[in-house]
Amino acid sequence: MLRSANLLLVMILVGVLAGGFVGWAYGEAAGPAVGWIGELFLNLLTMLVVPLLVAAVVSGITGLGDPRRLGRVGVWTLVYYFATVAVAVVIGLLMVNLIRPGEGVPTAGLTADPDLASMSTGITDVLLSLVAPNIIDAAARTQLLPVIVWAILLGIAVAMGGQRTRPLARFFEALNDAMIRIVGWVMYLAPLGIFGLVAARLGQAGGGSAFWDSVRAVGMHVVTVLSGLTVHFLLLLAIAVWIGGRGAGYLVGMARAIFVALGTASSSATLPLTMQCAAEQGIDARATRFVLPLGSTINMDGTALYEAAAVLFIAQAYGIDLGFGAQLLVFITATMAAIGAAGIPEAGLVTMVVVLKAVGLPLEGIGLLLAVDWFLDRFRTATNVWGDAVGAAVIDRYLRRTD
Repeated sequence: MLRSANLLLVMILVGVLAGGFVGWAYGEAAGPAVGWIGELFLNLLTMLVVPLLVAAVVSGITGLGDPRRLGRVGVWTLVYYFATVAVAVVIGLLMVNLIRPGEGVPTAGLTADPDLASMSTGITDVLLSLVAPNIIDAAARTQLLPVIVWAILLGIAVAMGGQRTRPLARFFEALNDAMIRIVGWVMYLAPLGIFGLVAARLGQAGGGSAFWDSVRAVGMHVVTVLSGLTVHFLLLLAIAVWIGGRGAGYLVGMARAIFVALGTASSSATLPLTMQCAAEQGIDARATRFVLPLGSTINMDGTALYEAAAVLFIAQAYGIDLGFGAQLLVFITATMAAIGAAGIPEAGLVTMVVVLKAVGLPLEGIGLLLAVDWFLDRFRTATNVWGDAVGAAVIDRYLRRTD
């Protein structure tokens, strides 16, 4: 099992590199040629998300036994998520203040998208996104937050039903096991699928020369974001892994999920593999089935760091000095927006608009980032997935200590 997992990891890495080469060399021609392979793989993963998520959450809650224990696990899970997202924002702000990547970046010719001005979100929007009037419709559109809320309520009801609902608990346990097995089958396509996704996306960017021109234009922004993500990934989350009683081997064990996140740029699509890898690393099923689905929708360390760094980059490009008070406001809004982004359409764009509006920066500044945003999105998604996996390890240790 371990040997085949390591082989698959190597093949996924080869797929990433080969996709980058083909997209770089052949440009837009790469999309029609191999893009369909990546789309097929992504569709297969997305197809598994909703049934796996429901089965995992319900069986995870029933596995906790006493429903009151869910409250304690939920509280510690949310504390972990809020803490790591907040620290990620601080890292993003520190990196931009140290490197100052926006100074000297030309802003002439940028125009604002008129649709951006009407985009806004508040606490009421986030609360409303927790519940869908039609759960089937929400599932069909992969709106995971209301699906998770529904699954949590169903899991509590099943757990409280005792012997009368025990057959339903066994059904969801069996469904979860079957879905994990299907995930294993789909992962045989991962190297080809990620090859197609990376090649097609780099091709859409115009190929290697066009992408390199974009990077040169805002190169220090790319360096700043990647540096911040690296610090968060390797330093902060390493401390959290140690708190969870794990070592470097845990990162190696989760590498397949991290590389798939890098290829798909989707925490939700990567969720089935993240759960499989965590289970292989010995994470308690109760942590895997509750913490990881919730984390895939609200634990956005990489996104929060990026939002903070991008907003300060835009301010520097326009020659606007944001003082301590304004940066504190960026910290608060970026933290809350990243956590509440899951239920909002066009989440990344909306959260960026929220933070820009909070400190009075021009919305057209987003145009500076669009050429490289797709590239950085992959790295922040990989950070999000690693953060979820570390959270599962932390809660796993809590469960073992309280059993």
